[in-house]
Amino acid sequence: MKKRYAARVLVPTVLAAVALAGCSSDDGTDTGKASRKTAGSPESPDSAAGKTDTPAGKPVTKGGTVGGAGSACPMPVSFDFAKSWTPEAVEVDPDSELAALGEQGPVRMVCEIDAKPAGNIGYLRVWAGEPSGSDPRAVLQAFVAADPNATEATYSAIRAGSLEAAEVAYTVSGEVLDPKTERAFAVTTPDGPVVVHLGGLDSSEHRQMLPAYELAKKSLKLG
Repeated sequence: MKKRYAARVLVPTVLAAVALAGCSSDDGTDTGKASRKTAGSPESPDSAAGKTDTPAGKPVTKGGTVGGAGSACPMPVSFDFAKSWTPEAVEVDPDSELAALGEQGPVRMVCEIDAKPAGNIGYLRVWAGEPSGSDPRAVLQAFVAADPNATEATYSAIRAGSLEAAEVAYTVSGEVLDPKTERAFAVTTPDGPVVVHLGGLDSSEHRQMLPAYELAKKSLKLG
């Protein structure tokens, strides 16, 4: 049974603001351009791992846990979020003309964890989808392929908590965007795939928020 997410509705004004801040392109994904790696393609030994193993921001402390029953964002997984970051559930209205901004590939946005109260401009966003039988890397590649502004995607196999996962580091750029780095990891659950994505206003903000992303990845568990 598909879970229902008690959440705020993405009305057009909210979606427009999210789009300007980078909800679609900020949550960028690799698009099938020449630089995109595909499943089974070789990876540089110090590419994805080198980009994600050493957080560049200040150490963070746990501010709470999101995902479990009674939390701000009920969803198929739970994880710890950084102190002063604020989670808020998201419900995408499928009848809205702008509903596509809350969907990316096989997943739909279900939660935003805002870094602004902690002094950074960006979000840790969680996207969830229906069960499909796809492995984490396939889910992540489909997520990345849905953003026309993403390039230079590098994938790696990791563990998120105790779960097998896939991770990607990539570049987002466009006519009105300076190139910036983004990251995401994906896991599959009995209730469907989950993608956890970190964007940011620019690469500097992204690097400063990496410890919060790593905290989520390290502490992730089912339910």
